[in-house]
Amino acid sequence: MLTATLLSSFLGVALILLLPVRWGQAAKWIALLSALLGFGFGVAAFRGYDMTPQAYPIQSMINLPWVERLGIGFITGADGISLVLILLTGIIALAGVLFSWNVTQQPRAFFALFLTIIGGVYGVFQSLDLFLLFVFYEIVIIPKYFLISNWGSTNREYGAMKLTIYSVAGSALILLVLLGIYVVNPDVSLNLIALAKYKFPHGFQLWAFPVMFLGFGILAGLWPFHTWAPTGHVAAPTAVSMLLAGIVMKLGSYGALRVAMTLFPYGLEQWRMAIAILATVGLLYGALVALAQRDLKFVVGYSSINHMGFVLLGLVTLNTIGLSGAVLQMFSHGIIGGLLFAVVGRMIYDRTHTRDLGALGQMGLAKALPFAAFTFVIASAASMGMPGFSGFIAEISILLGAWKAFPMLLIFAAIGAIITVAFTLRALQRSFFPAHESAIEIEPHPYAPISLPERLGGAILMAATLGVGLFPKILMDPILRSFESPQSLMHHLIREVTK
Repeated sequence: MLTATLLSSFLGVALILLLPVRWGQAAKWIALLSALLGFGFGVAAFRGYDMTPQAYPIQSMINLPWVERLGIGFITGADGISLVLILLTGIIALAGVLFSWNVTQQPRAFFALFLTIIGGVYGVFQSLDLFLLFVFYEIVIIPKYFLISNWGSTNREYGAMKLTIYSVAGSALILLVLLGIYVVNPDVSLNLIALAKYKFPHGFQLWAFPVMFLGFGILAGLWPFHTWAPTGHVAAPTAVSMLLAGIVMKLGSYGALRVAMTLFPYGLEQWRMAIAILATVGLLYGALVALAQRDLKFVVGYSSINHMGFVLLGLVTLNTIGLSGAVLQMFSHGIIGGLLFAVVGRMIYDRTHTRDLGALGQMGLAKALPFAAFTFVIASAASMGMPGFSGFIAEISILLGAWKAFPMLLIFAAIGAIITVAFTLRALQRSFFPAHESAIEIEPHPYAPISLPERLGGAILMAATLGVGLFPKILMDPILRSFESPQSLMHHLIREVTK
């Protein structure tokens, strides 16, 4: 089932490219079918995950020879962490296609590039060979540039180039460490499971860990290397903003956890506090800058830096509650960030042609676009971490983990959470419910009604954050198993650093 997620995406790309130009509009139907298949296979793999104590945490493994002389294999599999993120990818892919239903400019190219990113993301989350993981990681980079530069809006060429430069720089750092691993490792293998059992020399870990963590951390929005994110989000078309916030940034945090932290526990121990400080600064910085923005899409863009700061802080707590909260926050922010960008980019900007909070407040959007207003209220409540939504459990878990690991930083993290409430309420009030509306009756503009694909996409994302918020056990059980099982890679990590 895991491999089928990959195949469904890349097969969709092939079918779209084979379409005659005159049938270009059929590309969205192929993309929708491909996304549905990928989501379905992901759900089947998630439901089939064996949670019994005797089961090995990494399941559905495939191990095929590839470049045997170099110790490279096509090795895939997934534990609870991977499966949660594969499920997230399927949801975002499906919603992204629905919110791209209005694309008429070169639809074959748009949806082919879109599905290429999805296929690459699926590949990263299930790769257990480091070279294979790096290949899929690279597959994600180039399509982003063309999607933003060709179909984007505000400063699209600048945003696309900045995003690409940062991504390539991060990839270069990752590749440097991969070459070092290949040289230092006596088994001449890039099998992640085998490498996790090998104790790399302390001197090697001292430089390899920060270089690799930074390489992945750039894509995760680690402060102060985050500046590509708000610019890229704002420049990107709606579906690509959803991909960037929803799953592409998660590649960075996942790689930091799965590779850098797992392979180099001694290096992690030495750099742990520095990363915690940078993560805390990032979540505070993102919240404060979002509070000062007038452009609604920039508000959402900087909120991603804020939420990813919580993820990175949770990762370095190195206790089960903080780590599990970080993974759940990856899922939660992926859903919430995708929903916010969908409302701001597709439902609002494509109709009003402005994202200025002052101008939006004069348009009576709550009356003119009631479904958009309702969706933004739900997304805002989830983003603030209100009980009943996925963000609540995730952030509470991270804060509890931080209390155990970094009690002094907890104060600043809590302040960041409070500012998150402030900038979210400010954006909601100024765009949909301006204070002057009670005194002056605003005549709503005759905007095009919210389409059926938009309603379906919004409903899927709202159901996901609400469902996980009400029944967090669905995701928390497989996540916790991936940290607590004595056979898991993560259990080994926690034991090595905290012993």
